[in-house]
Amino acid sequence: MNPFDVTVFHAVNNIAGHQPLLDAIMIFFATGAPYLYGALFIIGWFVLPKADRDGRHGLVLSALSGVLALIINVLIGHAFYRPRPFVALPPGSYHQLIPHVADSSFPSDHAAGSFGFAFGVQKYGPRIYRYGFMIIAIIVSIARVYVGVHWPTDVIAGFVVGLLSSLVIRRFEKKVRPFSDWMMRLFRMGNALHSDGDNVTR
Repeated sequence: MNPFDVTVFHAVNNIAGHQPLLDAIMIFFATGAPYLYGALFIIGWFVLPKADRDGRHGLVLSALSGVLALIINVLIGHAFYRPRPFVALPPGSYHQLIPHVADSSFPSDHAAGSFGFAFGVQKYGPRIYRYGFMIIAIIVSIARVYVGVHWPTDVIAGFVVGLLSSLVIRRFEKKVRPFSDWMMRLFRMGNALHSDGDNVTR
């Protein structure tokens, strides 16, 4: 434990356990973020204008960035173990609002995946998703500390992993475009519609 983590952790976590509504909101973001993102991806895919090829490509890049971030986190977690706050701190000195296994705390999977999604959607994604995903990622990161299962530097590291993952995916963006077009052809969206097996522009 380092002074920064302990000080900031207690500053955030000590707010927990006093306001039931705030606790419920933070628990939702700390545990339900994967379902929230899943719903937003599905909604965005079908609600965007049918011809919006770039917007859907942005959603694909975002999803891939988040997945890559989680894969990187698994590798880091296996190579480096860091005890979670509820393992390292004395009983009664923290508020743990959700149950969690005592696996490695570093980096935060939720933060890494969230920022992977948020940074991955920035270039091509719809404006509401560019802002919305970033706001959700910030709230999720704070919530993971608030509910007592992560140190502040866990979520900071998740931020870095998410950013780097998005840069990697963006580096191969042109190679991902055919996959995005294939996905759009399945749903007859974008400008990549079926026409005797070839793409046509509508």
